Amino acid sequence: MKTKKKINKKVVQLKKRIHRHIKMVFVPHKANQYRPHLIRRYGLAVVLLLVIGMQVGYNVAITGRVLGAKASISTQSLLASTNTQRADNHLPVLTMNDQLSQAAFLKAQDMFQGQYWAHVSPSGTTPWHWFGEAGYNYSYAGENLARNFSTADAATVAWMASSEHRANILDTHYTQVGFAVVDGTIDGKPTSLIVALYGEPASTVATTSVAGVQVPHVEAAAATGTMSLVTRFGVALQSITPAALGSMMLILVVTGVALLAHTYRKKLPIALKRTWYRHHGIVKAGGMLSLCLVVVFLYSGGQI
Repeated sequence: MKTKKKINKKVVQLKKRIHRHIKMVFVPHKANQYRPHLIRRYGLAVVLLLVIGMQVGYNVAITGRVLGAKASISTQSLLASTNTQRADNHLPVLTMNDQLSQAAFLKAQDMFQGQYWAHVSPSGTTPWHWFGEAGYNYSYAGENLARNFSTADAATVAWMASSEHRANILDTHYTQVGFAVVDGTIDGKPTSLIVALYGEPASTVATTSVAGVQVPHVEAAAATGTMSLVTRFGVALQSITPAALGSMMLILVVTGVALLAHTYRKKLPIALKRTWYRHHGIVKAGGMLSLCLVVVFLYSGGQI
């Protein structure tokens, strides 16, 4: 019985110690001078190391590289993301066409070989040249380009935020699409290109003709475009990793503790109240929110 009582006493003491340490770390009170250890210099340093460690650990585990690598985007995921947008707008879905995918691949290869990023090559080759190379006869055709996105959804979000690119995705004439995702180097920098070619076969629509000769209609979105902050945020949400999400949750916890500490600023020791420490809680909360935004926007890369 004595042994059991001793064990119970030790358990109670352990619980009290754990509770006391948790309170010292997270809750502003007299014992920690209303400055929780989590938001002191060493606490913030540990948080920063944890954030960096989670990113590095995730990258090594998933890609085998400390800095990570762009996630692989499949043509099927691009098709699914595109058709989700069309379905949401009450439009028929597109079907994948092998000839269009071949034409998209040829276009991507040409961009790497010619070291350019545009619909029209420096030598004047237009997107429609690659339709012909793949043997695809069209009545309507269009092209969207993207580079350095980590997920299909992120690229689609960026396209949908651009009026020209959105018009191609939602064009009612198109019935087929082809995608290519090709990695290479442009201007000495590793680059992942996405080429989307949209089309309607010449044989599936009524012929628009002049003197009995079919006149194809072509459209292409602008080769490059800038993304607004709202769009970049949307891209980031589609690209964010579990490690980044965990980091953001940790940062938000620290932010909450800092804001709580700010409410106790009048109880700080007199020596601290005469310095910037009077507002240390709100300052640190602002710093944590800024760090959270940095983590988010690290995943908002890519161009359209």
